[in-house]
This record gives sequence, structure tokens and C-alpha cells, in this order.
Amino acid sequence: MKTIRSRASFKRAISVIPGGVNSPVRAFRSVGGDPLFIKQAKGVLLEDVDGNKFVDYVLSWGPMILGHANSEVLKAVIGATKRGTSYGAPCVGEVELAELIVKTVPSIEQVRLVNSGTEAVMSAIRLARAYTKRDSILKFEGCYHGHADHLLVKAGSGVATLGIPDSPGVPESFARHTLTAPYNDIKATEKLIHRHAKNLGAIIVEPIAGNMGVIPPSDEFLPWLRMITKKYDILLIFDEVITGFRVHVGGAQALYKVIPDLTCLGKIIGGGLPIGAYGGTKDIMQMIAPAGPVYQAGTLSGNPVAVAAGLETIRLLQSPGVYKDLEKRSKDLAKGLGEAAKKAKIPFYQTRVGSMLGGFFTDGPVTDYAGAKKSDTARYAKFFHGMLNHGIYLAPSQFEAMLLSTAHTSRHIRQTITTAQEVFPTLR
Repeated sequence: MKTIRSRASFKRAISVIPGGVNSPVRAFRSVGGDPLFIKQAKGVLLEDVDGNKFVDYVLSWGPMILGHANSEVLKAVIGATKRGTSYGAPCVGEVELAELIVKTVPSIEQVRLVNSGTEAVMSAIRLARAYTKRDSILKFEGCYHGHADHLLVKAGSGVATLGIPDSPGVPESFARHTLTAPYNDIKATEKLIHRHAKNLGAIIVEPIAGNMGVIPPSDEFLPWLRMITKKYDILLIFDEVITGFRVHVGGAQALYKVIPDLTCLGKIIGGGLPIGAYGGTKDIMQMIAPAGPVYQAGTLSGNPVAVAAGLETIRLLQSPGVYKDLEKRSKDLAKGLGEAAKKAKIPFYQTRVGSMLGGFFTDGPVTDYAGAKKSDTARYAKFFHGMLNHGIYLAPSQFEAMLLSTAHTSRHIRQTITTAQEVFPTLR
């Protein structure tokens, strides 16, 4: 595989961009080598600047659930662009997207559009603190909720990938208001809640952890969180930036039938363009300015191009059979990868919820961050490069999800499984 132009591009980037990338995991630090620079993408195929083509299972880290450059989404984006890219004033499209989200996501009666998942979570937590008049929040180890100061404590995603325990630049006073508990650990969480209930304003959780690898909740975990937060008048926030519209048209909360007080969305709701959103019950959301005293604003929030892409994406996802087909292909892929690892006698613990797939190079089950960290990351790096050299593009980190789109066909699944059958034996 030739990478002459990618290497040259990376050399240029390093001189003007910290680490040569605008988001840390892209740098390939945990798997070795230099990142590939992508020239274009269509359907499930990425093409880099050297002309190499790959079947993509990163999907821009989640948004491209319809595949890259979907013709209907592109049509909507081009149409919106011709009318202007930003108004700094209300437009009908943002109302239509808000109405569609309210109609689809069970917990949301009103929603505020923002520009990223990080911004959505940051704003939701500010709102929760104002509503409860309590300063502390509780998050779970290995769950990543964006790079806001108070959320980088024991975070997942790029923080886990790069081995950064807690980011410098976060004041100790901020971190002191952030409690952490092991994901799926009811006993440890209950102790923390009992100890800090009087000052605990919100508990935030990825209902399906997707930033320490894919780790589903236990059967009891989410219902228990809903029960205990109601008992102590603590707001429950679901971070569905990844899971929203991916595992179910109504998100993980619709899949598991557990309804939080606030929900954060991103990725898919913008169809590949920058966007985020947070929403909840009307009485909570009415505290946001200008309706209420909690200030939050954004120049590009609800911009017409992003909302056009999101509207078309969600409408297409509501077509009959979309999630059923995604489930079938995801199940087939997971089965094929598992069988390939087993035949090669490589320890490989698999997880999956819908079109989110996980695989840890470890013997035992993985139910939390401590278990995820036991995975053999050196073996993953070798697996990553083996698949990449055969035209399969996976996340350059053990701690990220493998994602499918509606553009992945049975042929792509067979190609990926066949490649894995060749690569797994090289990992012994």
C-alpha cells in the first residue's frame, strides 16, 4: 500500500496543527504509523490521497449511517446551500428538525440545537445544575462526554486511547464537583449517591458505552439508575450522541424503555455536518434563555445546511426495514469475526448492540472500563494494520466502536470476514 502523499500531507500538517491532526485519535498514536489523508468518500468506500480504497467501518465516528455522500442527503444539502449557509436568524428547517426529534425521541418535549455533542452535554449539565440547584455531577469511568473541563475526569475515547488519565488545564475545583463510578456497577454507584445526594444535580451516562469499546448496559443498570435518580430528585442525562438514531430510531432509551430527564444528541442528527442537540421535558427546558435564566447561545446553532442534512437523514432512516437490515448485517459480521478469531485461537471477547460492534483482545468478559483496559492493545494495533493493508478501515483505537451503515452490503460483509480470516492467524 503506497502512502507517499499521505506521509507528505502529515508532514505539512505537523508544522501548522498540533500533532498534525484536529482530533487526537486520528493521529494513529495507539496503533503506530501515520494517519491516512482522505481525498473522497462514497457509500462505504474511502479513498485516500494515494488512491488506496477502503471499506469504512468508522463512518466519520458515527454520523454516516446512510453511507458517505448519500444522494438524497446531498440533494438536500445542495438545495439548502443555494439559499445561504447561515442566517443568524430563525429558519423553518430548524423547527422541522426540532419537531422530528420531539416526535421520535421519547424523553424530549422541547429541544435546543447546538453545534456539537460536546456543546450539547456541556449545556445540558449547566441546565441540570440550575434546575436542581446542586453543583455536583456523577459520570462513569470510561464514558466520554466531550472535552468540557468537568467531563475529562476518567474519560474514554481519545483520552483512553492516548493513555491520558485526566487532562492538564482542568482546575481541581472543577474536578472536585465530578464524581466517578464504574460503569454497570450498581453497588459502587449507590454508595456514591447516598454519600453525595444533597449536592448531586445530575447523573450522566452513555446508555450504551461506545467510547471504551462497545459495552452494553446490564439488564438492571439503566432501570436502576432511573429509579435511584427519581428517589433523590437527581436529573438523569442520557448521552446519546452516538446511540441516538443508531441503535433504534428513538435511541437507546426507546430500545431499553428507560426514559431520562435530559438527552444529548449529535452525529447522525446532522447527517455528517456539525451539529448537536439537547432536550427534555418542557418544565426543565423552559429554564433556557430567552424563556428562562440559564444562558446558552451559538452563532451557527440550527444553521440551515446542517438541519437540511439531518432532516433528510432521519426521514430516510424511518423507511420500512432500515433497522432490521442493519441488524441482520451487523449480526452476520459479528458472527463471522468471532468465528475467524476462534479458528485462529485468538482471545477475542465480542459485544454488539445493533450496528455498534465491539471486540476486545482479552479472555474474560468486558463490562466496564477496568475490563476494557485489560485488552491487548498491541494485538489490536497489529489487527488494525493487517485489516488496513487488505482494504478494511477500522478505528485506529481499541477503545472505539466498529459501525455499520445502510450502504454496507452482504458483499462488503463477506469481504471483511474473509480478510479477518487471513489476518487473525497472523496475531498469534
